[in-house]
Amino acid sequence: MITVFGEGGGFRVVWLLEEMGLPYRLRDVDLLAGIENDAEFLAINPAGFIPAIRDGNVTMVESIAIMEYILGRYGPSPLAPASQDAAFPAYQQFLHLGEAGLAASLFFVSGARHLAPDSERDNWSARQAMDVFTTRLSLVTRRLERAPYMAGDAFTAADISVGYSLEMARKNVGVVFGDPVQPYMTRLRARTGYQRALETCHATRRWWGS
Repeated sequence: MITVFGEGGGFRVVWLLEEMGLPYRLRDVDLLAGIENDAEFLAINPAGFIPAIRDGNVTMVESIAIMEYILGRYGPSPLAPASQDAAFPAYQQFLHLGEAGLAASLFFVSGARHLAPDSERDNWSARQAMDVFTTRLSLVTRRLERAPYMAGDAFTAADISVGYSLEMARKNVGVVFGDPVQPYMTRLRARTGYQRALETCHATRRWWGS
């Protein structure tokens, strides 16, 4: 059975596992309390960030890499178009943009706004990170003007990647979305896999990293 360590970006992994119907266990990691005494987690990821997984003898970090591993190891799955599929380029682009272009930028904006001293909450780096998020969001918006999902007509793991980041922007940074992004988020929230992942992560305590 796959053990997922940590919520936050781990929500992506839990959501994927629910969509694929795979058994797993979610193990809480309390970063705010400090991880110095969490020997089990540090043995999995000595760098001390979440998410991470343990799957038999395999340990991995980085949510998108973990998603690709699960899809490759336990697929094939309609959540990951084949490389010859016409939907594959868009799928691959938005799978990675969800983290590299959206969530990675939001991490620094959220940290500045919630954890930094008052004088540093709107610093140059935080504004730059927000600008990066905004420009990458324009790619999501343009895509949704042409198709209901990131890879086209069908829901894929790319929507898990992007959808998590949009919810992170809403909850942690206060971004307000309009058309076509808000209806897209509503479609994602209505999925059974999303609802089950939300219930699991709420049962442990938190998930958006807050």
